[in-house]
Order: sequence, then structure tokens, then C-alpha cells
Amino acid sequence: MNTILYNAYLLHHRPYSDSQIMIDMLVEGVGQLRMLARLKGRHSIKHKAQLQPFQQLLISFTGKGDLKYLTQFELSGKVTLLKGKSLYCGFYLNELCQRIIPHNEPIEDAYALYHQHINHLQQDNEVEPYLRTFEFQLLELLGYGIDFEFDIAGDKIQTKSQYQFFDEMGWGKILPNEADYYSYQQAVCGEQLLAILNYDFRKSAVRQLAKKLSRYLLKPLLGNKPLKSRELFIKP
Repeated sequence: MNTILYNAYLLHHRPYSDSQIMIDMLVEGVGQLRMLARLKGRHSIKHKAQLQPFQQLLISFTGKGDLKYLTQFELSGKVTLLKGKSLYCGFYLNELCQRIIPHNEPIEDAYALYHQHINHLQQDNEVEPYLRTFEFQLLELLGYGIDFEFDIAGDKIQTKSQYQFFDEMGWGKILPNEADYYSYQQAVCGEQLLAILNYDFRKSAVRQLAKKLSRYLLKPLLGNKPLKSRELFIKP
């Protein structure tokens, strides 16, 4: 029987026993899987060097339950090099995926989304647009995205109109006689919403709004435990 090999990325690992580690893998066409990997013997140093974050791997695994067993892995393609702010962003992507993508659920496009953005981080120093794009697209994959094209009445969002966000509903258009009240409640310009729709983060106000919205949408999924990777962005 031929062994099936999958493209995968390591998201997180921790010790499990003297000879095993527990790992969370993002696997192409499968989603996030939790596995045990044995790293012992004369090849253990080589294996530890290969089993690193951000490196595209070819893996095989066994197991029918929730916990799988990594049976084979090797590097696939060239080595990924992240440094500086891009490295911090890579850790953020890993922690975010590991925390909010359910295990053992077939979210097939999660791997492709992650792979695309890890490649972007290698090639561009302007990382913030890629973080926001990743967050909103991942939320959409998981069923928690919001519509930036249509308001809750089903009308297309207009560039010069003002909107207010309503939980589990979307964007409600602010009527002229409501403008004074909603300006206090931080009404949002339609032009900014359409910029987010098109992943156009050139303007500072759009970037600030996108960051605020993504954190608001991610909070229920992350719970009260803060993301450790966010601490890397805090200047001493």
C-alpha cells in the first residue's frame, strides 16, 4: 500500500514524554490535526531541525481517533526565512490558527490561506495589510465573517453613507436624523468599509478600523487568554 503524503505546516509543539512531542499541524485538504511525534535515536537531531515553524513539510500520519501519530515527515521545497517583524507576524499567524481553527474538522482552505500569507511575509516588509487580510479571510472560512458589501437591509454599502455595526446582523445605515446620536457611537464611513472589502489598507484610518474590527470579531473565539505573540509587537 502506498503511503499518502500531505503538505503541512507545524503550528505548535510541546513536550509529551522523554521521547515524544505533541504537535498541532495545519494539513492541506484536512485542517488542523493534533499528533504525537517520536524524536529519539540517531536521527533525532536531524528531525528536530526539520520540524520547525514556517517550513513546508511533507508528512504522513496514522490514527482514527482525535489524536494522530506522525509517521513520516520531510522538508518540502526551499527553507522559509522570516526575520524581524515578519517573524513576529509568523508567530502570530501560528498562534491564531492553533487557537481558533477547530481540530479534526475539514476546513480545507485554511492551509492554502496560511501558505499564501507566509509567502507574503517573506517578500514584503509592509506586513500589516497581510495580517488584516489573513484575519478577515480566516474569520470568513470559520463562519464568523461580516459582510462589507451589503448592509442589513440588503442594500449595497454606499461610499458617502455612514454605518453602525450590529452584532450578528451587520452594518446598518445611519439615517440623516440619527447622525448626531451615531456620531457619538463612532459611526463608520462606507468608503472605509468598501476599502476593507477590497483589502485596500493604504489609508491609516482604514488600517485602524480594520484592526479594531478584527480584534472585536476574534475576541469571542480567543476567550480571555491573551495571545502571547502580540506581546512581541510591544516596544520595550
